[in-house]
Amino acid sequence: MARIMPVYSRLITFLRPYRFRLIIAMMFMIAVGVLKGGQAWLVKPVLDRIFIEKDLVMLWLLPLAVVGLFIVKGILDYHQAYLMGYIGQNIICDLRTKIYRHLQTLSLSFFSRNPTGVLISRITNDVAAIQGAVSNAVTGLLKDFFTVLALAGVVVYRDWKLALISFILFPLAVVPIVKFGRRLRKLSAANQAAMGSLTSFLGETIAGQRVVKVFGREGYESERFHGQNKGLLRIVLKVCRVRAMSSPVMEVLGSFAMAGILYYGGLAVIQGTKTPGDFFSFLAAMLMLYQPVKRLNKVNNVIQAGLAAAERVFLVLDSKPDIEDMADAVDIKPMSSCLEFRKVTFRYQEEAVLKDVSFKIAAGQRVALVGLSGGGKTTLVSLIPRFYDVSEGAILIDGVDIRQAKLACLRSQISMVTQQVILFNDTVRANIAYGDLEKSMEEIMEAAKAAYAHGFITSLPEGYDTVIGESGLRLSGGERQRLAIARALLKDAPLLILDEATSSLDMESESEVQRALENLMKGRTTLVVAHRLSTVRNADRILVLAQARILEEGTHKSLMAANNEYRRLYQMQFAEEEREIGR
Repeated sequence: MARIMPVYSRLITFLRPYRFRLIIAMMFMIAVGVLKGGQAWLVKPVLDRIFIEKDLVMLWLLPLAVVGLFIVKGILDYHQAYLMGYIGQNIICDLRTKIYRHLQTLSLSFFSRNPTGVLISRITNDVAAIQGAVSNAVTGLLKDFFTVLALAGVVVYRDWKLALISFILFPLAVVPIVKFGRRLRKLSAANQAAMGSLTSFLGETIAGQRVVKVFGREGYESERFHGQNKGLLRIVLKVCRVRAMSSPVMEVLGSFAMAGILYYGGLAVIQGTKTPGDFFSFLAAMLMLYQPVKRLNKVNNVIQAGLAAAERVFLVLDSKPDIEDMADAVDIKPMSSCLEFRKVTFRYQEEAVLKDVSFKIAAGQRVALVGLSGGGKTTLVSLIPRFYDVSEGAILIDGVDIRQAKLACLRSQISMVTQQVILFNDTVRANIAYGDLEKSMEEIMEAAKAAYAHGFITSLPEGYDTVIGESGLRLSGGERQRLAIARALLKDAPLLILDEATSSLDMESESEVQRALENLMKGRTTLVVAHRLSTVRNADRILVLAQARILEEGTHKSLMAANNEYRRLYQMQFAEEEREIGR
């Protein structure tokens, strides 16, 4: 309980913006509870005055009173249900927005640790479960609480002795709520975890359909999905079993209390100490009282599922970004002197990916970074926009440690074009202007022309207003790359990072993209990560990264003459290209 209360207290805070509507809904709930007590109260005059005393006046008045009571209760019930539905749906909206906004503040390392499908499950499935706990459960608890108060008042007024006996026996029916609730909470947590894994699996395999099909693994993936789906089914069936068992157990236990009430009350009527109206009014109130307690079990099931989901959501909300602005962070001016790596070491899970790396790049220089795959080239350039922070050493722009700079200011000065182009399911125009959607159409077109993209864009069905599909899949690889270059051109940042920007393209597409890159690199300090060494021969300097260190640096000509690592890499790649041509 000590662990549960902080979670639920935190959930209740999401009700605060809607507290006035909640107060109004509570007033309606109180009125509904009182009117339900009135239903039980009317049983005595209906029986005694109509059926026993045969009062013709009451025969007219009491049916009208019953109808009027139900009409008023129905109107109030509708309004409280709508208000609580309004509150609940707004809580869903607020919570999803809060989670998504928080995700945007987290560092890339968080997304490396948490699969995309699991995070999507947090925003969709878990939040829906929380809505039930906050909105539906609150509605049920408040409404049934006031109903129980009103009905208990009727019960005590009609026969306080019998009420006392009932209230001693009645709690026996509540015991299962606690036991089943604990079990259900554990199963709900397992259910949400299994759903997150299934969502993650779907995201991977649907996005990777080209690989699945080309390797003929449709059957394999179907079997894997079937296995995960059956695992989820087993957990869901356990949840169903607990829910299905809880209500009958409560009813059986409640029947013992009801049997005692029937015997005692029936004996009192037979002996003449009570009228039938007294007893049946009491019995009606007790029967109506049982229903809210029975619903409490269902509400508890919803609460337990919601709390399990809430704990998982709060794990995300409580995650802190690894990369943040320092307390004394400052805005830095655009680079005018140099970018420097000073004895930089970077470790990933205790393994050193970079060791004691030092070099400088003068403003306006074009520097290439080469080496075998897995040598740390992409890691190195990812340190510049602070996707990750160095473990030791420092990266400086014009002598200022980038950790002293405000993140927004630092990243505003960097453009990046990578091998894996990220485009969004939006218009061509919106994708090019992604960094600043206020850019004019003229500026967007100029950037597209400089990226050699204007021609194919105008041939699209709706030109710049064409929606390009998820990840830009309606475009070819070269077209997607040129849109990414146009986006970088429009940002017009002084520092440019090209990470394997042409390595996945065919020769014709690479030629077109290379021309666009030449326009992009003009007047900018550029760091090029290259797989094809033929593309970096004109770089001002080439850095050779191997064994987590910079082994050599120089121009293409000087490095070839040195006859070391660079020459070996170049000859090895040239030999591979020769073999490809021979085939």
